Amino acid sequence: MQRPSPYVRDTGSGPGVVCLHCNASASGQWKALADLLSGSYRVLAPDLYGSGKSPPCPTDRLITLSDEVALIEPVLRTPGAPVFLVGHSHGGAVAMMAALLHPELVRALILYEPSVFALVDAHTPPPNGVDGIRNTVTASLVALDAGDNETAARIFIDFWNPGSWEATPVDRRPMLARSATNLRHWDHSLFGETTPLAAFAKLRMPILCMMGGKSPESGHAVARLLLPEWPHAQVVEFPELGHMGPVTHPQMVNAEIAKFLALHR
Repeated sequence: MQRPSPYVRDTGSGPGVVCLHCNASASGQWKALADLLSGSYRVLAPDLYGSGKSPPCPTDRLITLSDEVALIEPVLRTPGAPVFLVGHSHGGAVAMMAALLHPELVRALILYEPSVFALVDAHTPPPNGVDGIRNTVTASLVALDAGDNETAARIFIDFWNPGSWEATPVDRRPMLARSATNLRHWDHSLFGETTPLAAFAKLRMPILCMMGGKSPESGHAVARLLLPEWPHAQVVEFPELGHMGPVTHPQMVNAEIAKFLALHR
């Protein structure tokens, strides 16, 4: 059986920087970062399962973070490895798992509110800091099961960035509605992950962890657990940004990424 391959945006030359997007997004999320870095780095931005031009999620099972890592592993092995691995939200969760499974391929981790929500549940059973996104996904799945993909997408997207659905151009809404079909896969990979906190605590490559001051608690809860385990990590908080900071304010976030890359190049 042929192994699925991701679609990859590939720009520039130099040390490799692999960028992983959030849910309901795709590799184009990182265009501004690629434009900023491509004079000095090779920037590779794959579409994850069910996103952009990559293969859809499997229909016979729910995917795991390890499945997502297997999809992008060839990208991690492209010339320029070990790579700087950038991940936002779900992409941050995949980046963490990739660093754990293939530490020899990852030079440094750059994370914006990684979303391995299972770590929070394992540490403190519900009710806890990820109840907000848990309840949001439940409501979105009710709409999805009723055949209302648009409402499912709106509920999910507005949780992370209130009012963003109304601000989304009408011609982009069908793409976001289609992405809602992945909700069960996202839920399973992020809430069902069984890797313990102690395993991620062993990551010792340089780490930049970014957070938005206006993010909901669900956006901060995973980092609150991880950061005491990563005393070597650099932490940057943007008081005026939310969970979608890399999308809504790319200049601010990308400037911090560029500084960190230069420091560890």
